[in-house]
Amino acid sequence: MTPYETIRERAGDITVDAALVLGSGLAGLVNLIEDTIVIPYRDLAGFPGHGSTSMVSGHGSDLVIGRLRGKTVAVLTGREHYYERGNAAAMRVPLETLAALGARTLMLTNAAGSLDDKVRPGDLMLISDHINYAGANPLIGEDTDRRFVSLVDAYDPELRRLAMDLAGELDIPLTEGVYIWFSGPSFESVAEIRMAAALGADAVGMSTVPEVIIGRMLGLRVWVCSGITNMGAGMALEEISHAQTKNVAAICAQKLEKLIPAMLEAL
Repeated sequence: MTPYETIRERAGDITVDAALVLGSGLAGLVNLIEDTIVIPYRDLAGFPGHGSTSMVSGHGSDLVIGRLRGKTVAVLTGREHYYERGNAAAMRVPLETLAALGARTLMLTNAAGSLDDKVRPGDLMLISDHINYAGANPLIGEDTDRRFVSLVDAYDPELRRLAMDLAGELDIPLTEGVYIWFSGPSFESVAEIRMAAALGADAVGMSTVPEVIIGRMLGLRVWVCSGITNMGAGMALEEISHAQTKNVAAICAQKLEKLIPAMLEAL
């Protein structure tokens, strides 16, 4: 059975307004969703961890469908990263499935390191563009002209303007910046952080860019917000770790749990 068929069997003839992908430590947003239908990834062929329960610490392993601020949303509570299996297209089936369910807007969150001294752990950064330093691409192997995706305005300008306006109304400090994707799983070296800043990056992370590329191929409007969990290597005294990422992500989550529902209501 395809994942689309499994979802239809359990959720009925539901049409999704928006799809969300939650990053490290940010899965608490699902607690705001009403009338939920929860489907474990292990039941959905082609989803992360299908056939097992193995996921990165701090990530959920369920598809949650329900209502939030009057919109029907489908939430992926965790993602598969390129560094797990070396598969840049790992999130293609989940995103294709949610697009088939009707989603036209893709909202992505992640935990990231800041390269800007004015943007500190606990802050949010709206992503305006990216640098694919990992060099991988989820569309390698696609044998149709769909592979030639334009990434001009991949991060939807209208959604970014809306987010900035709403953040102001909610008194949530929000900046914009360029995200650079490293493959991971090791954190970046001090020299790599200096290079990334010289290239024009404002935040660094190990995810999201493949999903943006897939989303644009599918014709989705894409919005990305990073929860800043640490400063880049060499920019602060504290040691960078995944435990720190998860702990500080909880602070970012409190802000995203206000901003994302407001975004959905305004769509």
